[in-house]
Amino acid sequence: MHAHSRPPAVSGRFYPGRPAQLAETVDELLDAAPLPARPGASMAVPQAVPKALIAPHAGYVYSGPIAASAYVHLRAAAARIHRVVLLGPAHRVYVEGVALPAASRFTTPLGALEVDAELAARVAALPFVVHSDEAHALEHALEVQLPFLQRVLDHFTILPLVVGAASPTQVAALLEQVWGGPETLIVISSDLSHYHGYDQARRLDADTAAQIVANHGPGIDPKRACGARCIDGLLELGRRRPLDIELLDLRSSGDTAGPRDQVVGYAAFCVHEYEHEHEVLP
Repeated sequence: MHAHSRPPAVSGRFYPGRPAQLAETVDELLDAAPLPARPGASMAVPQAVPKALIAPHAGYVYSGPIAASAYVHLRAAAARIHRVVLLGPAHRVYVEGVALPAASRFTTPLGALEVDAELAARVAALPFVVHSDEAHALEHALEVQLPFLQRVLDHFTILPLVVGAASPTQVAALLEQVWGGPETLIVISSDLSHYHGYDQARRLDADTAAQIVANHGPGIDPKRACGARCIDGLLELGRRRPLDIELLDLRSSGDTAGPRDQVVGYAAFCVHEYEHEHEVLP
């Protein structure tokens, strides 16, 4: 990794560019997000630490409330999480396999985040992982997650990964390398269906969400989720690790800030590993 920063590409467009305004916007979204009790959890068992989140990546006016419904689940575990592995689809550049940045840090208006050198070295050894600043330079799918993480977590490193033409088996193998324990959070960035009418999108997205929650293994239609390859890798891993995937929020741009003739679908999911299901926070 080179000692240079990847500057923000969509600051001031997808989210506010001024630090104070950005912090206030994210905090307001988080404060407005529902924090439901885990089903079956007694008052004596605090919220278990999420192992992974799936969150959307549009402009905050469109998908911010849905993303916040995932990130609010981290507040109780903020001190526990020190590493965040981010996977998102390649929107701008064709990527064969999975792309690591060459940059050693990513900046947002809220400050700089260090790329985790140890985790980067671990995945760099995989034959389908490449280094590409070009794949990361204009990619918004990972960038828009960072201010949420900066507002809910304390001190953490990141491993930003742009997933291109990679199989579920490859993405699952990569996740195995970086899975870690409760100190490591996996964030998968994905929107759902694109540019259908409101009612059709609701039907398609409900079906896709049900497929993800059922966790029968990979096979998400890339037309129904732009992060399908990332999600498929998690579902493939779910065949070997017992994962509980919970749907937190399912809406579209037609519900938040857009017209209803051509909408983009958004969902938020929280993933728990069964082994940690009843872990008590210190």
